[in-house]
Amino acid sequence: MNAVRLSPILLSRLEEEARRAYPEEACGFLLSPGTEVDAPVRPVASIEPAPNEFPGERRRRFVISADGLREAERRAASQGVVVSGFYHSHPNHPAEPSAFDRDHAWPWYAYLVTSVDPEGRCATGAFELPSDGGSFARRALEIAPAPAEPTPGR
Repeated sequence: MNAVRLSPILLSRLEEEARRAYPEEACGFLLSPGTEVDAPVRPVASIEPAPNEFPGERRRRFVISADGLREAERRAASQGVVVSGFYHSHPNHPAEPSAFDRDHAWPWYAYLVTSVDPEGRCATGAFELPSDGGSFARRALEIAPAPAEPTPGR
């Protein structure tokens, strides 16, 4: 994966989730067409918020339970998409994965991290953990409108 692509509408929804959860971390799933997850550009078709189930201070940590991921995978499969990654916010911190994020991440998935400040300003970065489990690699974040539905008869 060289880049993550999502529409301006999805980026807006993701940032709104970060603002809504502030000062705690928001989190959720990135959903992509199952046929395109190995492409150089990973298109995100939709996002699905998840509860932050970290048992302690949620201002600096998030956890999505294994049961939550399994349920999201079942829902995604029924819609013809796959869980292709995760998003979460960093209240008052940069849009960069933390050491905690790296220690709990899996290779292959896309990770979007959105910083949010007290005024609600947001910035989002895209990342991927290499299969060797090293440091996160920054990926391009492409903001592009979703493809238009074909017009019948054309």
